[in-house]
Amino acid sequence: MVPILELAAPDLQIEINLSDSRLFPIWDKVQAGERLSSADGVALLESDDLSGVGRMADFAKKRVTGDRVYFVLNRHVNPTNICVLSCKFCDFAKKTGDHDAYEMTLDEILDHVDDDIHEIHIVGGHHPTWPFEYYVDMVKAIHEKNPNLQIKAFTASEIDYFQRRWKVQPEESLAILKEAGLQSMPGGGAEVFSPRVHKILLPGKANADRWAEIHKTAHRMGIPTNCTLLYGHIESFEERIEHLIRLRTIQDETGGFLAFIPLEYQVGTTKLRPRHTPPMDDLKMIAAARLMLDNIKYIKSYWVMLGEATASIGLNFGANDLDGTIGKERIAHAALADSPAGRAREKMASSIRDARRIPVERDALYNEIRVYEH
Repeated sequence: MVPILELAAPDLQIEINLSDSRLFPIWDKVQAGERLSSADGVALLESDDLSGVGRMADFAKKRVTGDRVYFVLNRHVNPTNICVLSCKFCDFAKKTGDHDAYEMTLDEILDHVDDDIHEIHIVGGHHPTWPFEYYVDMVKAIHEKNPNLQIKAFTASEIDYFQRRWKVQPEESLAILKEAGLQSMPGGGAEVFSPRVHKILLPGKANADRWAEIHKTAHRMGIPTNCTLLYGHIESFEERIEHLIRLRTIQDETGGFLAFIPLEYQVGTTKLRPRHTPPMDDLKMIAAARLMLDNIKYIKSYWVMLGEATASIGLNFGANDLDGTIGKERIAHAALADSPAGRAREKMASSIRDARRIPVERDALYNEIRVYEH
C-alpha cells in the first residue's frame, strides 16, 4: 500500500530563485510531485542555498496542510533513568546506585496526569529489574485516572527489551499494552539506521531491522507510531538520507507513521562533537525531511532540542508541527537542552504566529481541537 497524502493546495504555484544549480532538477521534481532520490537528498543537505532549500520545502508543506501548524497539550513522563545500556550519545541513562538515578512510583507518574492535557508521552530507560507487568500497570493506571487521555508510550527499543529481558514477544506486549490503554508509540530508539553508527554508538540497542520490524508490527495491529532520526553527531549526510529513505519505504508499506521528528544531538557531557550542529543544518534537515518523506504528513520542528527561535523558523522550512507543551521532560534536558521545560498553550500559539502560520491545537492522533484564526 502506498499512502497518498491529501493535498490542501494541489494547484499551488510559486516562483523560486535558486542560486545552487544542483537544486534546479530537484525543484522540477518537487513541483511535479515526483519522488526524490538519495542523491537529491544529499544535495539538499550540502547546498549553501538555504533560502532555496527552505522555500522548496515550504512549498511542499503548504500543498499538504496549507499554513496550518499543529501543537498538542501534552506531558512527557520519563519513569526511570536507570538503564542497562551505555549508548555513547546519552546523558540521560544512569546505573543503579548512581547518586542521580531515579525510579518513579505509580503515584508519582499519576501526578503528571490532569484534565488539561490531551496526550501523555512515556519513554524511559531499560530498567534491569522492573517486570513487564509494571509497564502494563503504568498504562492501565493512567487510563483509569483519565480515560480520555491519549497514551503514547514505549519506543521500539523498549518493546524489544521486554522480549530480551522478560521473553514477551512484541505482538504479545503490544496487544497487552493496547488492551490496557496504549493508543500510539513514539518514534525514539531509531537513532541512525547506519550499521557503522550503530556499532560505534549503541551496540547493545535494537538495530535498524529490529526497530523497523516492531513498528511494522504495531502498524499491523492498528497502533500508529512516530519516527525519528538523531542527527548532528558522527553520521554522514548520506547516512541521514538513507535513514529517511528507509522510513519512506516502511510508510509505503504500512502507512502507519503519524509524524517524523528530526532530533538534534544534544552535546551535553558526551561531547561526540565540540558544539551543537548550527541552526542552518537544523533547518536544512527539516527541509530535507519534508521533501524526502513525501508520504508522511507531519514533520516536527521540535522546540525542546532546537530551541524556541530555531524551531519557529523551522515552520518556514517544511515543518508543520511544533510538538507540545511537554511539561516535565527529562531526557533532552539531561543533555543540557537550553529550552524551558514547559510552555503554555498561548506560548505555543505565539511561536506559530511569529512564523506567520495558523496555530491548530490537536490531540495525539492529529484530530483538530481548535484553530486559532486570530
